[in-house]
Amino acid sequence: MSRRPILAGNWKLNKGTPDEAATLAAEVVAAVAGTTHADVVLCVPYTVLSTVVATTDDSVVAVGAQDAFWKESGAYTGQVSPGMLKAVGVHYVILGHSETRGRYGVAEPDFTDVVLAHFGESDETVNRKTKAVLAQGLVPIVCIGETLSEREQGITDSVIDTQVRGALVGIDADAVSGLVLAYEPVWAIGTGKTCDAAEADRVCGVVRAAVAAFAGDDAATAVRIQYGGSMKPDNAAELLGMPNIDGGLIGGASLKAGDFAAIVAAAK
Repeated sequence: MSRRPILAGNWKLNKGTPDEAATLAAEVVAAVAGTTHADVVLCVPYTVLSTVVATTDDSVVAVGAQDAFWKESGAYTGQVSPGMLKAVGVHYVILGHSETRGRYGVAEPDFTDVVLAHFGESDETVNRKTKAVLAQGLVPIVCIGETLSEREQGITDSVIDTQVRGALVGIDADAVSGLVLAYEPVWAIGTGKTCDAAEADRVCGVVRAAVAAFAGDDAATAVRIQYGGSMKPDNAAELLGMPNIDGGLIGGASLKAGDFAAIVAAAK
């Protein structure tokens, strides 16, 4: 089975005003115009979702949010529901990113471990969010990945297996087939370090095996798995050429239209 590549730019806490978001989104639309070999997504801050949806209208670019809550309404100050996202034209939602799980590759001077832990994401909350996003007909991009400490302990595979299975509890095989999983070695996010292509592919194979064990071989064959650790124009072709890597969740390189377009082109 040939899986269609999916390249998703994660702007994180950047380009969050309407003017700067519209400018970058328009540049990306122009840079990837005519793309037919892959799905192209921009995952942007809540504040500019409507702006980017309008800017990308009638283009090959879809829009994603960077998180969602698992409730549709209620006394949950500061939260955004999948239904709200759907109403503004969102099609994809990133869930369980290492930065919401409180799992960082490097320490930041203004973030302590205690503060990071207060984001509170867990396998259980990722599972709740995944179900809620699927219920609205949106596509979850579910992130999984090990820290440097876990890799050095030799427990990468067990960490990945646990996170995949935890995210999929109570989700049927057909729904699993349609979601996206993003393998992010936490130690490679924003550090400039990249997991070498062969090892990235091996771990994506571990992700696929975990899906097979949970939801069956058909779901494992169909599910798309992105690599999400410092993918750049100069390493994208090698990573995207691997049999278990079906795309990329792109951070820093997605903030420059030319770099992002080069990665999209590399998926050919």
